[in-house]
Amino acid sequence: MHNGALRDFHTTKRDLLMAVDPTLYPDIEGSTDSEALFFLALTFGLTDDPFDAVARAIGFVEKVGHDHGVEYPFQGTVATTNGESIWAFRYSSEGKSRSLFFSTSVAALRQLHPEVQILHTLGDETRLVVSEPLGDLSGAWNEIPESSAGVVRPGTDEMRPFHPIAP
Repeated sequence: MHNGALRDFHTTKRDLLMAVDPTLYPDIEGSTDSEALFFLALTFGLTDDPFDAVARAIGFVEKVGHDHGVEYPFQGTVATTNGESIWAFRYSSEGKSRSLFFSTSVAALRQLHPEVQILHTLGDETRLVVSEPLGDLSGAWNEIPESSAGVVRPGTDEMRPFHPIAP
């Protein structure tokens, strides 16, 4: 998931896509900045180390953007999953990212929205990642701070500062 934009993507698109691993390039089906970012993250090792891969992908986007005269090349929130854990990132080159939240407790969400049947089918370790809180139940939502990344997973969740890694 990428909620944001690679600014002036039309001017940086070629350079960004040419950096995608040649074995992955044939799998690119669309023409969006989100797909380009995803394939760059895969190129930089998304399946092995999501924190590092996304940092390298955004660092590369920033370098290419700056090379093309784009003052603030990246804006957005990003999330990825391996089916068990969810890594979420909030960052913008300008320091004014869109908001991003993750749920603390499915039990709290069930209390907040008893009418939402799907919540009753989720396990207690389930977490939701959303751009805006679904209500204001105290303790139900955690905002991912600006320039931060986190992982929600069974057991202990983790939050850390996020900084792109320049190529």
